[in-house]
Amino acid sequence: MTNVSLPPAEIFQHVRMIMGMVLGLSITRLLTGLVRIIQHPGQTRIYPVHIGWVMTMLITLIHFWWWEFWLVDVQHWTFEIYLFLIIYAILLFFLSAFLFPDTISDYTGYEDFFLSRRKWFFAIFGATVVFDLIDTLIKGHAHYTMFSMEYWFRVPAYLVLCGVAIYTPNRRFHLGFVIFGLIYEGSWILRHFNTLG
Repeated sequence: MTNVSLPPAEIFQHVRMIMGMVLGLSITRLLTGLVRIIQHPGQTRIYPVHIGWVMTMLITLIHFWWWEFWLVDVQHWTFEIYLFLIIYAILLFFLSAFLFPDTISDYTGYEDFFLSRRKWFFAIFGATVVFDLIDTLIKGHAHYTMFSMEYWFRVPAYLVLCGVAIYTPNRRFHLGFVIFGLIYEGSWILRHFNTLG
């Protein structure tokens, strides 16, 4: 078996293409679900927290494609890094699928569905927080130092919030969590990811 040596930039383009396929499925799932709600507004009762997480996931998926461009700086690609990134993208797809399953006929609406499935959703969401940390470390010291100490508070804070969300069905907590998440993520993106310089 012959080893093929490719420039890191070419390997990155290949990996980015595969990740893009999975992200495309995730975005399609969310947009299709939103269109279904618009097309049939009386069919299923909507839940603001559920819609908030749909918006959060759309932002996350769009942002993921943007921030992963920094992988272009990775000089030594391995199958393990490739597999890690594909699993990361798959976890994001799982979150999208959990927000819009094929049917929710067993539930009274999206509130009943979301709260009954919150343990799965927030367990996977917490896993993506850990994956983000590893992803940041893969990109190198220069990359993760640009976030300052805020990043090292952000990760455990999100893990704690996910843990509480798994445990409690409290409507106020879930509303507060999704509002905080949307505002904070918007701020995080504007402050750290406005450009890829």
